[in-house]
Amino acid sequence: MSNVPWSPGTATGVGSMPGTDPAEAANVVVGELPGLPHLAELPGRGLGADMIGRTAALLVDLPVEVVPSGYRTAARPGHEHRRAVDLLRWDIDALEEVVERTGVRPPAVKIQAAGPWTLTAGIELARGHRVLTDQGALREFAESLSEGISLHAVEVGRRIGAPVVVQLDEPSLPTVLSGGLPTASGYGTVPSVAEPDARDILASVIDAAKTATGQPVIVHCCAPKPPVGLLRSAGAEALAVDATLLEGIPAALSDQFGEAWDTGVTMLLGVVPSTAPGRAPTLAQIAKPALDLVDRLGFARSILADRAIPTPTCGLAGATGAWARRALELVRDVGKAFVEPPESW
Repeated sequence: MSNVPWSPGTATGVGSMPGTDPAEAANVVVGELPGLPHLAELPGRGLGADMIGRTAALLVDLPVEVVPSGYRTAARPGHEHRRAVDLLRWDIDALEEVVERTGVRPPAVKIQAAGPWTLTAGIELARGHRVLTDQGALREFAESLSEGISLHAVEVGRRIGAPVVVQLDEPSLPTVLSGGLPTASGYGTVPSVAEPDARDILASVIDAAKTATGQPVIVHCCAPKPPVGLLRSAGAEALAVDATLLEGIPAALSDQFGEAWDTGVTMLLGVVPSTAPGRAPTLAQIAKPALDLVDRLGFARSILADRAIPTPTCGLAGATGAWARRALELVRDVGKAFVEPPESW
Protein backbone atom coordinates (compact mmCIF):
# COMPACT_ATOMS: atom_id res chain seq x y z
CA MET A 1 0.00 0.00 0.00
CA SER A 2 1.42 3.37 -0.97
CA ASN A 3 0.87 6.81 0.51
CA VAL A 4 0.69 5.59 4.11
CA PRO A 5 1.71 8.02 6.84
CA TRP A 6 4.04 5.53 8.52
CA SER A 7 7.50 4.39 7.48
CA PRO A 8 9.12 0.93 7.58
CA GLY A 9 9.96 -0.05 11.13
CA THR A 10 7.05 1.85 12.70
CA ALA A 11 5.40 0.39 15.80
CA THR A 12 2.26 1.44 17.67
CA GLY A 13 -0.10 0.49 20.48
CA VAL A 14 -3.59 -0.97 20.34
CA GLY A 15 -5.25 1.72 22.44
CA SER A 16 -5.70 1.30 26.17
CA MET A 17 -3.13 2.06 28.85
CA PRO A 18 -3.13 1.43 32.61
CA GLY A 19 -3.86 4.05 35.22
CA THR A 20 -6.02 7.15 35.29
CA ASP A 21 -3.60 9.98 34.43
CA PRO A 22 -3.87 11.08 30.78
CA ALA A 23 -0.68 13.17 30.99
CA GLU A 24 1.36 10.18 32.17
CA ALA A 25 -0.12 7.94 29.47
CA ALA A 26 0.55 10.50 26.75
CA ASN A 27 4.15 10.89 27.93
CA VAL A 28 4.78 7.16 27.68
CA VAL A 29 3.06 6.74 24.31
CA VAL A 30 4.76 9.70 22.63
CA GLY A 31 8.12 8.77 24.12
CA GLU A 32 8.06 5.10 23.15
CA LEU A 33 6.12 5.26 19.86
CA PRO A 34 7.44 8.31 18.01
CA GLY A 35 6.45 6.97 14.57
CA LEU A 36 2.75 6.40 15.28
CA PRO A 37 1.65 7.42 18.78
CA HIS A 38 -1.97 6.82 19.69
CA LEU A 39 -4.49 8.74 21.72
CA ALA A 40 -4.39 6.64 24.88
CA GLU A 41 -7.57 5.19 26.36
CA LEU A 42 -7.73 4.87 30.15
CA PRO A 43 -10.64 2.54 31.02
CA GLY A 44 -9.42 2.43 34.62
CA ARG A 45 -11.26 5.73 35.09
CA GLY A 46 -14.56 3.85 34.97
CA LEU A 47 -17.82 4.55 33.16
CA GLY A 48 -17.39 6.68 30.09
CA ALA A 49 -13.72 5.72 29.74
CA ASP A 50 -14.40 2.17 28.52
CA MET A 51 -14.58 1.43 24.80
CA ILE A 52 -18.38 1.67 24.47
CA GLY A 53 -18.82 4.73 26.69
CA ARG A 54 -15.91 6.53 25.08
CA THR A 55 -17.22 5.91 21.58
CA ALA A 56 -20.74 6.87 22.62
CA ALA A 57 -19.29 10.26 23.56
CA LEU A 58 -18.51 10.77 19.87
CA LEU A 59 -22.06 10.13 18.68
CA VAL A 60 -23.88 13.12 17.22
CA ASP A 61 -27.42 13.70 18.55
CA LEU A 62 -27.60 10.19 20.07
CA PRO A 63 -26.98 10.48 23.83
CA VAL A 64 -26.71 7.40 26.02
CA GLU A 65 -27.16 6.78 29.72
CA VAL A 66 -26.02 4.12 32.15
CA VAL A 67 -28.52 1.57 33.45
CA PRO A 68 -27.90 -1.57 35.56
CA SER A 69 -27.45 -3.69 32.43
CA GLY A 70 -25.03 -1.27 30.75
CA TYR A 71 -25.44 1.55 28.25
CA ARG A 72 -28.85 2.55 26.88
CA THR A 73 -30.10 5.21 24.49
CA ALA A 74 -31.42 8.33 26.24
CA ALA A 75 -33.65 11.25 25.40
CA ARG A 76 -31.04 13.84 26.39
CA PRO A 77 -27.40 13.93 27.53
CA GLY A 78 -27.02 13.11 31.20
CA HIS A 79 -24.17 13.11 33.71
CA GLU A 80 -22.49 9.97 32.36
CA HIS A 81 -22.56 11.24 28.78
CA ARG A 82 -21.08 14.59 29.77
CA ARG A 83 -18.38 12.84 31.80
CA ALA A 84 -17.39 10.70 28.80
CA VAL A 85 -17.13 13.82 26.62
CA ASP A 86 -14.98 15.53 29.26
CA LEU A 87 -12.64 12.53 29.59
CA LEU A 88 -12.08 12.44 25.86
CA ARG A 89 -11.35 16.16 25.79
CA TRP A 90 -8.83 15.82 28.63
CA ASP A 91 -7.06 13.03 26.73
CA ILE A 92 -6.66 15.23 23.65
CA ASP A 93 -5.42 18.08 25.86
CA ALA A 94 -2.79 15.79 27.39
CA LEU A 95 -1.54 14.53 24.05
CA GLU A 96 -1.37 18.05 22.64
CA GLU A 97 0.60 19.27 25.67
CA VAL A 98 3.16 16.46 25.37
CA VAL A 99 3.66 17.07 21.65
CA GLU A 100 4.02 20.79 22.25
CA ARG A 101 6.54 20.23 25.05
CA THR A 102 8.70 17.85 23.05
CA GLY A 103 8.57 20.11 20.02
CA VAL A 104 8.46 17.13 17.66
CA ARG A 105 5.37 16.51 15.54
CA PRO A 106 4.77 12.81 14.94
CA PRO A 107 4.46 11.64 11.32
CA ALA A 108 0.90 10.61 12.20
CA VAL A 109 -1.28 9.97 15.24
CA LYS A 110 -3.79 7.15 15.72
CA ILE A 111 -7.22 7.41 17.33
CA GLN A 112 -9.48 4.50 18.23
CA ALA A 113 -13.24 4.02 18.43
CA ALA A 114 -15.56 1.05 18.58
CA GLY A 115 -16.74 -0.02 15.15
CA PRO A 116 -20.46 0.07 14.34
CA TRP A 117 -21.13 -3.60 15.16
CA THR A 118 -19.33 -3.63 18.49
CA LEU A 119 -20.94 -0.31 19.42
CA THR A 120 -24.50 -1.34 18.58
CA ALA A 121 -23.98 -4.71 20.25
CA GLY A 122 -22.99 -2.87 23.43
CA ILE A 123 -25.84 -0.33 23.66
CA GLU A 124 -29.50 -1.07 24.35
CA LEU A 125 -32.59 0.59 23.00
CA ALA A 126 -35.17 1.95 25.44
CA ARG A 127 -37.03 -1.37 25.50
CA GLY A 128 -33.86 -3.31 26.35
CA HIS A 129 -32.97 -4.88 23.02
CA ARG A 130 -29.54 -4.33 21.51
CA VAL A 131 -29.41 -1.51 18.98
CA LEU A 132 -28.21 -3.83 16.21
CA THR A 133 -31.48 -5.76 16.34
CA ASP A 134 -33.36 -2.75 14.92
CA GLN A 135 -32.41 -1.97 11.32
CA GLY A 136 -33.47 1.66 11.53
CA ALA A 137 -31.62 2.27 14.79
CA LEU A 138 -28.57 0.42 13.48
CA ARG A 139 -28.30 2.69 10.45
CA GLU A 140 -28.95 5.79 12.54
CA PHE A 141 -26.10 4.81 14.88
CA ALA A 142 -23.76 4.06 11.96
CA GLU A 143 -24.46 7.49 10.47
CA SER A 144 -24.02 9.24 13.82
CA LEU A 145 -20.79 7.31 14.48
CA SER A 146 -19.47 8.24 11.03
CA GLU A 147 -20.13 11.91 11.69
CA GLY A 148 -18.72 11.79 15.20
CA ILE A 149 -15.50 10.03 14.23
CA SER A 150 -15.00 12.46 11.36
CA LEU A 151 -15.37 15.48 13.66
CA HIS A 152 -13.10 13.87 16.26
CA ALA A 153 -10.41 13.08 13.68
CA VAL A 154 -10.44 16.61 12.33
CA GLU A 155 -10.09 18.07 15.83
CA VAL A 156 -7.21 15.76 16.78
CA GLY A 157 -5.44 16.51 13.50
CA ARG A 158 -5.81 20.24 14.07
CA ARG A 159 -4.67 20.07 17.69
CA ILE A 160 -1.68 17.75 17.13
CA GLY A 161 -0.69 19.10 13.72
CA ALA A 162 -0.30 15.66 12.18
CA PRO A 163 -2.23 13.29 9.89
CA VAL A 164 -4.78 11.18 11.78
CA VAL A 165 -5.27 7.45 11.29
CA VAL A 166 -8.58 6.00 12.53
CA GLN A 167 -8.71 2.55 14.09
CA LEU A 168 -12.13 0.90 14.43
CA ASP A 169 -12.25 -1.75 17.15
CA GLU A 170 -14.54 -4.66 16.30
CA PRO A 171 -13.99 -7.36 18.95
CA SER A 172 -17.70 -8.29 18.87
CA LEU A 173 -17.97 -8.72 15.09
CA PRO A 174 -17.19 -12.48 14.99
CA THR A 175 -19.90 -13.10 17.62
CA VAL A 176 -22.35 -10.91 15.68
CA LEU A 177 -21.66 -12.95 12.54
CA SER A 178 -22.01 -16.28 14.31
CA GLY A 179 -25.22 -15.42 16.14
CA GLY A 180 -23.63 -15.79 19.57
CA LEU A 181 -24.78 -12.56 21.23
CA PRO A 182 -27.21 -13.21 24.11
CA THR A 183 -30.61 -11.51 23.98
CA ALA A 184 -31.77 -9.03 26.60
CA SER A 185 -33.42 -11.83 28.57
CA GLY A 186 -30.28 -13.92 28.51
CA TYR A 187 -32.28 -16.99 27.46
CA GLY A 188 -31.63 -16.78 23.74
CA THR A 189 -29.26 -15.36 21.20
CA VAL A 190 -29.54 -12.54 18.69
CA PRO A 191 -29.87 -13.89 15.11
CA SER A 192 -26.65 -13.87 13.14
CA VAL A 193 -25.99 -10.97 10.78
CA ALA A 194 -25.28 -11.86 7.16
CA GLU A 195 -21.78 -11.00 5.97
CA PRO A 196 -22.96 -8.64 3.19
CA ASP A 197 -25.02 -6.65 5.70
CA ALA A 198 -22.13 -6.55 8.16
CA ARG A 199 -19.79 -5.43 5.40
CA ASP A 200 -22.06 -2.64 4.17
CA ILE A 201 -22.56 -1.05 7.59
CA LEU A 202 -18.87 -1.26 8.41
CA ALA A 203 -17.95 0.10 4.97
CA SER A 204 -20.09 3.19 5.52
CA VAL A 205 -18.11 4.11 8.65
CA ILE A 206 -14.75 3.26 7.07
CA ASP A 207 -15.58 5.44 4.05
CA ALA A 208 -16.51 8.38 6.27
CA ALA A 209 -13.32 8.10 8.31
CA LYS A 210 -11.20 7.80 5.18
CA THR A 211 -12.88 10.84 3.65
CA ALA A 212 -12.34 12.90 6.80
CA THR A 213 -8.66 12.02 7.23
CA GLY A 214 -7.37 11.16 3.77
CA GLN A 215 -5.60 8.22 5.43
CA PRO A 216 -6.04 4.45 5.46
CA VAL A 217 -8.41 3.09 8.10
CA ILE A 218 -7.39 0.28 10.46
CA VAL A 219 -9.89 -2.29 11.71
CA HIS A 220 -8.85 -4.14 14.85
CA CYS A 221 -10.23 -7.57 15.72
CA CYS A 222 -8.26 -9.66 18.21
CA ALA A 223 -10.43 -12.79 17.85
CA PRO A 224 -8.70 -16.13 17.12
CA LYS A 225 -10.33 -16.17 13.67
CA PRO A 226 -10.76 -12.56 12.53
CA PRO A 227 -13.00 -12.10 9.46
CA VAL A 228 -10.14 -10.85 7.30
CA GLY A 229 -11.93 -11.13 3.96
CA LEU A 230 -14.97 -9.22 5.20
CA LEU A 231 -12.85 -6.45 6.74
CA ARG A 232 -10.85 -6.03 3.57
CA SER A 233 -13.95 -5.99 1.37
CA ALA A 234 -15.41 -3.30 3.64
CA GLY A 235 -12.50 -1.05 2.72
CA ALA A 236 -10.03 -1.55 5.58
CA GLU A 237 -6.54 -0.89 4.27
CA ALA A 238 -4.89 -2.04 7.49
CA LEU A 239 -5.91 -4.87 9.83
CA ALA A 240 -4.91 -5.24 13.48
CA VAL A 241 -4.87 -8.81 14.81
CA ASP A 242 -3.37 -10.84 17.65
CA ALA A 243 -0.61 -12.73 15.86
CA THR A 244 -0.12 -15.09 18.81
CA LEU A 245 -3.57 -16.63 18.11
CA LEU A 246 -3.01 -17.40 14.43
CA GLU A 247 -1.15 -20.70 14.64
CA GLY A 248 -3.31 -23.46 13.23
CA ILE A 249 -5.90 -21.18 11.59
CA PRO A 250 -7.96 -22.81 8.80
CA ALA A 251 -6.55 -22.84 5.28
CA ALA A 252 -9.33 -20.54 4.08
CA LEU A 253 -8.37 -17.90 6.64
CA SER A 254 -4.69 -18.29 5.74
CA ASP A 255 -5.68 -17.61 2.15
CA GLN A 256 -7.49 -14.43 3.24
CA PHE A 257 -4.36 -13.22 5.03
CA GLY A 258 -2.27 -13.98 1.98
CA GLU A 259 -4.64 -12.18 -0.36
CA ALA A 260 -4.72 -9.16 1.95
CA TRP A 261 -0.95 -8.89 2.00
CA ASP A 262 -0.80 -9.50 -1.75
CA THR A 263 -3.06 -6.50 -2.36
CA GLY A 264 -0.99 -4.17 -0.17
CA VAL A 265 -2.88 -4.30 3.13
CA THR A 266 -0.79 -3.43 6.19
CA MET A 267 -1.00 -5.88 9.09
CA LEU A 268 -0.74 -4.60 12.64
CA LEU A 269 0.51 -7.75 14.32
CA GLY A 270 0.04 -8.17 18.07
CA VAL A 271 3.21 -9.86 19.30
CA VAL A 272 4.08 -8.41 22.73
CA PRO A 273 2.06 -9.76 25.72
CA SER A 274 -0.44 -7.25 27.07
CA THR A 275 0.45 -8.19 30.66
CA ALA A 276 3.87 -9.01 32.07
CA PRO A 277 4.91 -12.63 31.39
CA GLY A 278 6.55 -14.74 34.09
CA ARG A 279 9.90 -14.55 32.35
CA ALA A 280 11.22 -11.68 30.26
CA PRO A 281 10.88 -12.70 26.60
CA THR A 282 13.67 -12.34 24.06
CA LEU A 283 13.20 -10.33 20.90
CA ALA A 284 13.24 -13.53 18.86
CA GLN A 285 10.50 -15.07 21.02
CA ILE A 286 8.35 -11.98 20.62
CA ALA A 287 8.80 -11.86 16.85
CA LYS A 288 8.19 -15.59 16.34
CA PRO A 289 4.41 -15.40 15.71
CA ALA A 290 4.96 -12.80 12.98
CA LEU A 291 7.84 -14.75 11.42
CA ASP A 292 5.83 -17.99 11.55
CA LEU A 293 2.84 -16.32 9.86
CA VAL A 294 4.99 -14.99 7.03
CA ASP A 295 6.69 -18.36 6.58
CA ARG A 296 3.38 -20.27 6.52
CA LEU A 297 1.94 -17.88 3.94
CA GLY A 298 5.00 -18.23 1.73
CA PHE A 299 6.09 -14.59 1.74
CA ALA A 300 9.64 -13.35 2.05
CA ARG A 301 10.25 -12.08 5.58
CA SER A 302 11.11 -8.69 4.12
CA ILE A 303 7.36 -8.08 3.79
CA LEU A 304 7.33 -7.39 7.53
CA ALA A 305 9.36 -4.23 6.99
CA ASP A 306 6.98 -2.84 4.39
CA ARG A 307 3.55 -4.17 5.36
CA ALA A 308 3.59 -4.95 9.07
CA ILE A 309 3.45 -2.84 12.23
CA PRO A 310 4.12 -4.62 15.54
CA THR A 311 1.81 -3.92 18.49
CA PRO A 312 0.99 -5.47 21.86
CA THR A 313 -1.41 -8.42 21.55
CA CYS A 314 -4.24 -6.24 22.86
CA GLY A 315 -4.77 -3.17 24.98
CA LEU A 316 -2.53 -2.57 28.01
CA ALA A 317 -5.21 -1.54 30.51
CA GLY A 318 -4.55 -4.64 32.62
CA ALA A 319 -0.78 -4.17 32.72
CA THR A 320 1.34 -2.52 35.37
CA GLY A 321 2.72 0.88 34.46
CA ALA A 322 6.21 -0.62 34.23
CA TRP A 323 5.12 -3.36 31.86
CA ALA A 324 3.10 -0.97 29.69
CA ARG A 325 6.22 1.11 29.12
CA ARG A 326 8.35 -2.00 28.54
CA ALA A 327 5.77 -3.47 26.14
CA LEU A 328 5.87 -0.34 23.99
CA GLU A 329 9.69 -0.38 24.07
CA LEU A 330 9.58 -3.98 22.86
CA VAL A 331 7.19 -3.33 19.96
CA ARG A 332 9.45 -0.47 18.90
CA ASP A 333 12.45 -2.83 19.00
CA VAL A 334 10.56 -5.44 16.97
CA GLY A 335 9.66 -2.82 14.38
CA LYS A 336 13.32 -1.94 13.96
CA ALA A 337 14.19 -5.65 13.72
CA PHE A 338 11.63 -6.13 10.94
CA VAL A 339 13.71 -3.68 8.89
CA GLU A 340 17.13 -4.94 9.96
CA PRO A 341 16.66 -8.55 11.14
CA PRO A 342 19.26 -9.97 13.51
CA GLU A 343 21.45 -12.65 11.96
CA SER A 344 19.93 -15.19 14.36
CA TRP A 345 16.56 -14.87 12.61
